[in-house]
Amino acid sequence: MEQTPKHNTESMKRANDTSIYKLITIGVLVGILGVFLRFAGDSTTLSIISWAILGVGSVIACKGVFKILDA
Repeated sequence: MEQTPKHNTESMKRANDTSIYKLITIGVLVGILGVFLRFAGDSTTLSIISWAILGVGSVIACKGVFKILDA
């Protein structure tokens, strides 16, 4: 017989936590800001700053994903 999946496990509760999705959304928005700044001007300094902002946004978004995966 097939076993029915458990819907109230701890991992399901953690995956449905809204704070994790807020963290991912903030990371994506910071990343979009970095991409916008990358193409907004043609300055070396602005380019370096925009790559740094894009990297920070990527780290924030990945942090949220890894919280869901509990890695």
